[in-house]
Amino acid sequence: MKPYKDIAHLFDDLGIRHGASLSFHHHLRNGDAVQNLVLDEVKRRNLKALDLYPSAVFPVHTTLLSLLKAGHIKRLTTNYLNGPVADYFATHGTPDMLRMQSHGGRARAIIEGDNAIDVAFIAAPAVDREGNATGLEGPAACGSLGYAMEDVKHASTVVLITDTLVDRLDGAQIIGADVDHVLLVNSIGDATGILSGTLSLTRDPIGVKIARTAMRLLDALDVVNDGFSFQSGAGGISLRVVDMLHEKMKRDHIRASFFSGGITAYHVTMLESGLVETLYDVQCFDLEAVASLKRNANHIAISADRYANPRNDARVIATLDCVILGATEIDTDFNVNVTTDSHNTIIGGSGGHSDTAEDAGLSIIVTPLIKGRIPVIKDRVTTITTPGSTIDVLITERGVAVNPARSDIQTRLDKAGFSTTSITDLMRTAHALCGVPATTARQVNPVGFVESRHGKRLDTLYTKE
Repeated sequence: MKPYKDIAHLFDDLGIRHGASLSFHHHLRNGDAVQNLVLDEVKRRNLKALDLYPSAVFPVHTTLLSLLKAGHIKRLTTNYLNGPVADYFATHGTPDMLRMQSHGGRARAIIEGDNAIDVAFIAAPAVDREGNATGLEGPAACGSLGYAMEDVKHASTVVLITDTLVDRLDGAQIIGADVDHVLLVNSIGDATGILSGTLSLTRDPIGVKIARTAMRLLDALDVVNDGFSFQSGAGGISLRVVDMLHEKMKRDHIRASFFSGGITAYHVTMLESGLVETLYDVQCFDLEAVASLKRNANHIAISADRYANPRNDARVIATLDCVILGATEIDTDFNVNVTTDSHNTIIGGSGGHSDTAEDAGLSIIVTPLIKGRIPVIKDRVTTITTPGSTIDVLITERGVAVNPARSDIQTRLDKAGFSTTSITDLMRTAHALCGVPATTARQVNPVGFVESRHGKRLDTLYTKE
């Protein structure tokens, strides 16, 4: 497959016009250069009414912001959004301009044709002469290309953009038969940008206390046994739980069947210590995970479809025993918000939050009761990211609340002598400590919506105060 060396020539041959739908993946996170490269050409050609499907948007994606300001974007569909683009939507968005999906929901929507992609532009760290690609080689090696795989299989046209062309690749993650074109550029980005976000163990005493309580709860429910499966978020408290879990498994000679999701060096250490049989990796969260994916046969890159598509009965998280997740807000019905803050500022998105919460046998939220002098528990969250019907337990430094719908968990904890309280009482405790926060009126200017993994609207996004 002869590569293009000029993006303008590629665009001419592709015939991209106004109203095109384009997709990108985010495995290079804040180090990605491909989205800006492509959208710079879009901007140069003054293309308008575009439908964009990036799997996530980070502060580095500056050209997208300029196209939004110029009014050239019809809709943005993504799983995660932060930085200047997020701020733009929170202040200048128009109705239904933004659609927020989960990782599994995006895979489902692409496969079912709901996310109809004209051209998928795939940042490919290494590509061979046949158009096969991998995330394991090249200067911008990012590991798993899990979020790009559905785009490659279902977009009308697939373009690999690479800075490393080799004669042959073994064990390719993307097969050349699915690829239409290759564009060779100087750089697709900086792999160190993968490290953006919270990826270190909390040392805060409150966070450590919450993690210890989580481990006590797992003991009381007898979750950690040979063959169990587990996933955690990438927040500091969640990773502290992983560290404590490591110590328990090593001490008690317990081996997990698999860990899933975004993989870090903490998970790699457990794999190489023989404490977990398999890592199912849809996204590498650090460079040690990238290196591990190359050297460890039981560290396996998987697609978003195999990871979390609710229509895929063989999805990995369908057999997930436990997931530890964070929260920006949680309400008395256990609905969780990780998409906005209390002022409608967009700060993230579901990612795999709502996917894993729904599928896991035990879904646990770990969070301080108060953040920045504001109670985390609300009468109603600002934005529903994950429905309360899928959340089982809330753990804070001042108590543990079990969702009343999970009377089986409550009974087991009672029998184990594990003390719990109600989520309403936890909210009252927070109010006694820092006062009742002023009620924020929901805004009347909608800018988009949050979609469930099944394709239904969960909640509306509004301009911020």
